[in-house]
Amino acid sequence: MALNQQNVYFVGPMGAGKTTLGRAVARQLGWPFFDSDQEIALRCGVEVSVIFELEGEQGFRHRERQMIDALTWHNGIVLATGGGAVLLPENRALLRNRGIVIYLRATPHELWLRLRHDRTRPLLQTAHPQGRLSALHAQRDPLYREVADFVIDTGRANFSRLVHLVINQLELAGLTKT
Repeated sequence: MALNQQNVYFVGPMGAGKTTLGRAVARQLGWPFFDSDQEIALRCGVEVSVIFELEGEQGFRHRERQMIDALTWHNGIVLATGGGAVLLPENRALLRNRGIVIYLRATPHELWLRLRHDRTRPLLQTAHPQGRLSALHAQRDPLYREVADFVIDTGRANFSRLVHLVINQLELAGLTKT
């Protein structure tokens, strides 16, 4: 954990709450908030789903790596990464070395309940989205755990309790509000 870089990074699967919780934690800390997927969409001028369609997952992952590198050079930010950001070893190293990483964990079933009506997730546009969530969990959970300083289960906890839990963990790690 690199405490000289006072950044907080959220990793975890799509639907775990990285953006929503990240925004709330950033407000509590008085820091700017970034979402890597939103920043990529802003830079490209199109939604992430369009990038996936035109460039495939590999093209998107290349853009994601560049964005994570650029954003993690900032100091005093909260960043919500995309669900697959941990797939590249370079991204895991950048996150681990430039801030505190929090893995927001949820089971595939909990994610399915949250995302079953969401048509904006490129990786869920399949005949069997529940199976896809399970496969993604099996592939990515070890990578999220590898990079994480803290693991927080977002399954059944209420939102304000989760924000409080994250802030407490950050304070225990020596991170203080500006």
